[in-house]
Amino acid sequence: MDLILWRHAEAHDLREGETDDLARTLTSKGERNAARMAHWLNQVLPASTRVLVSPAVRTQQTAAALERKFKTVPALAPDATVDALLDVARWPEAREPVLVVGHQPTLGLAAAYLLSGTAQPWSIRKGAAWWLRCRERDGQQQVALLAVRSPSLL
Repeated sequence: MDLILWRHAEAHDLREGETDDLARTLTSKGERNAARMAHWLNQVLPASTRVLVSPAVRTQQTAAALERKFKTVPALAPDATVDALLDVARWPEAREPVLVVGHQPTLGLAAAYLLSGTAQPWSIRKGAAWWLRCRERDGQQQVALLAVRSPSLL
């Protein structure tokens, strides 16, 4: 199974007096970076990829840059857990690749857990994508990191 973790692009900070974190939108730079990453992803993602997205506006805008159908999943909101992320992605049993558009620290914790066995506070840059693959070797499941891409390097 392939699992691609895509952190939302740069978003506006909450302004004084604002309390709705889910309503934060992408900055102009964030919109450009989301488009840049979406272009790369569209070149390499299979058509069968399931796209799962947090309900936050900034993740919805990031995912929209793909111009593919996606499913909004409340369990991927900013306070999501690693277990919730892996459950909705159906890791490692899903037959098709899964792209999750979400937030820190959950994405970094999930990457650390899958690659090292411990949920550590790894940092995934805004707008970046980490591509992981679960495969069976010698009767054991192994997780490989296939790619890490940042929009500033595309």
